[in-house]
Amino acid sequence: MNLRIVHALLLRYVFLYTRSPVRLVEMVFWPIVDLLMWGFLTMFLQQSTSGNFPHFITYLLGAMILWDILFRAQQGVAISFLEDVWTRNLLNIFVAPVRTAEYLTATFAVGCLRISVTATALVVIGWLAYSFNLFTLHWWLLPFFLNLLLFGWSLGMISTALILRWGQAAESLAWAVPFFIQPVVAVFYPVSVLPNWLQPVALALPATHVFEGMREVMKTGAMSWPPLLLAFGLNLVYLALAGGFFGWILKLTRQRGLLTKFATQ
Repeated sequence: MNLRIVHALLLRYVFLYTRSPVRLVEMVFWPIVDLLMWGFLTMFLQQSTSGNFPHFITYLLGAMILWDILFRAQQGVAISFLEDVWTRNLLNIFVAPVRTAEYLTATFAVGCLRISVTATALVVIGWLAYSFNLFTLHWWLLPFFLNLLLFGWSLGMISTALILRWGQAAESLAWAVPFFIQPVVAVFYPVSVLPNWLQPVALALPATHVFEGMREVMKTGAMSWPPLLLAFGLNLVYLALAGGFFGWILKLTRQRGLLTKFATQ
């Protein structure tokens, strides 16, 4: 892998954001709107209920912020690809001596940058507006973040591969793929509320263990290691499968001449 090529691709995507402020607004506008809605709902439920329920409601804010980390990691891969399509730069990328691994690494880095901007805004607003401190998760926040980042990259490669295969008509998958799994990974509720037949599916997804762990840490201050280790193991499997799937679809698209047609539509 040539780090100079990765750096050049990363600069290309950074210039897109720095020279087009509207793109920066998109990265913070929708997450902030979501946070405000969940935050005000949380305040209403806390004022309208008694017992331990108000304490549990704070899980919603933490879940919303962690979910956005996963979503932005996925968007870093999928939207970076679509940016090349929209600017008719896709052929330039793949005609140049750029390996698939170098291209993906650059999009992974873009995802990290998007997450840093969005997460900073959400954490600050959550603290100022609702006195919600995400850092109450302490150092557990680090493995949670890494697991969501890795899973987001896997979803990004899958959604990009599907767009490559089905063309611009499938662009909505860049946003839809993460929400296909959102009801299953128990973002805002525990796995126990899911139907019995669906719970094994949920536990087979790395993000489920992160959101379950978040609630456990907020409740008790700690959690057991096996779920986190299982999440890391599952992430390695999903990364390998998603990377192989993306590479196979890209090769197939090139062989059939679909890449040229796709990039010039």
